[in-house]
Amino acid sequence: MKTTPLSLANFASFAAPVAAVSRRATLLLGALAVAGLAGCAAPTARTPHQVTMMTSGAFAATATELKPGYEAATGDRLTILYGSSMGGAADSIPARLARNEPTDVVILARSSLDELVAQGKVVPGSQVDLVNSLIGFAVRKGAPKPDLSTPAAVRAALLAAPSIAYSASASGTYYQNEMLKNLGIEAQVLPKSKRILSERVATVVARGDAELGLQQVSELLPIPGVDFVGVLPPELQRMTVFSAGISTTAKDVEGAKSLIRYFASPAVVPVLKRNGLESATAPSAAAPAPAPAAMAR
Repeated sequence: MKTTPLSLANFASFAAPVAAVSRRATLLLGALAVAGLAGCAAPTARTPHQVTMMTSGAFAATATELKPGYEAATGDRLTILYGSSMGGAADSIPARLARNEPTDVVILARSSLDELVAQGKVVPGSQVDLVNSLIGFAVRKGAPKPDLSTPAAVRAALLAAPSIAYSASASGTYYQNEMLKNLGIEAQVLPKSKRILSERVATVVARGDAELGLQQVSELLPIPGVDFVGVLPPELQRMTVFSAGISTTAKDVEGAKSLIRYFASPAVVPVLKRNGLESATAPSAAAPAPAPAAMAR
């Protein structure tokens, strides 16, 4: 058999087709690998929810404190609007919803929330109880603190105070319509009591416009310039449940559900306690009385 010597030219003519095939194979394998990796890649991140909520004062400081943690945990963005649970002020939550102001979630006293459900402003069945809130008193920073340990002591303190500020919302409604009557001092005390609209009671006390202020504990604690005195004794105390619900005009229902789940989770309990609230889902039936020394601001 005759063989042809392998010259440089012959080698080049033989190697070129082989190299081309190798290149094509390499490109094909690379394409297959890329396709495989694409198929195994993590799902595309979801679009963050843009959630708007309205909250009454009792949950306002807590919501503000919880906002960064919620946004970090979920990637969602939260806008918080503030208003009272009731009272007729133009910026109250019922008044805002009556004007069809947009929101996804509302947080307010459970009785007011249920009224909004009846009015068609909140989705039936979306209500979730979040916190229990107690009523307390504050005085201007450095002022003497009255004894509030018994109903008789509260009665004496109210009679002695030159002026008293109370909320136009849940705690004030109870004070005005029931508590003073039960103590038998409505005629003496109500005329010197100021019903506060669209402002924190403690702010009024800090300015010196009232000597004694009564409101939900969680609304008194965040305000500078006052000292927290204590809560009403058990015989006079009225615990209010504050709850969340989804607006019937919510633009982001899934975001609303996510926010409510977060606010009702065990992770937020330390923040609730720090703000004078107790989780409504906690085992105990009633919120403990905050210690005045620990709660003074």
